[in-house]
Amino acid sequence: MRVLIYILLFTFIGCGYRPSANLTDKTLGKRVYTNVVVSLSDPQNSVLIRDAIYKALYSKLNTTVTDRNSADSIIEVKYKSIKFQPLQYDKHGYVVFYQADTTLDFTYIKDKKIVKKTITGRYSFPIRPSAIISTSLRFEAIKNGSNRAIEQFIAYLSGFGLK
Repeated sequence: MRVLIYILLFTFIGCGYRPSANLTDKTLGKRVYTNVVVSLSDPQNSVLIRDAIYKALYSKLNTTVTDRNSADSIIEVKYKSIKFQPLQYDKHGYVVFYQADTTLDFTYIKDKKIVKKTITGRYSFPIRPSAIISTSLRFEAIKNGSNRAIEQFIAYLSGFGLK
């Protein structure tokens, strides 16, 4: 058992392993300003995305959301689109599984450096045969898809912490 622990420690220390949260923390700084551009055609989804961003920043990055003037970095997010596509049908031809693709445009600004990235978060969910996607299922899919897009963006940003 000790040998296994030593091998794991040697592997992680020897290869320079660092958790991505540490790298992202270095990239973003401790104070982050976030701005979600509210879509006039779909304001409810923009509110869900804003909530998901704040939750992700608090839980995954250990950062403080602050005002624009005192921020170390700025993250702007624009809700681009949501698409629902059927993934699976039952024997009668009814859709029983959907995938929601939530596409977000991210802009990251720090020290006059601007990085833009479009990311699609995917979320798959079941539905009862011959049922329609209810408002609550739709919002849950958008929330989860947005969370996955944010996680992908955070992972993307952690690459900048290596420099």
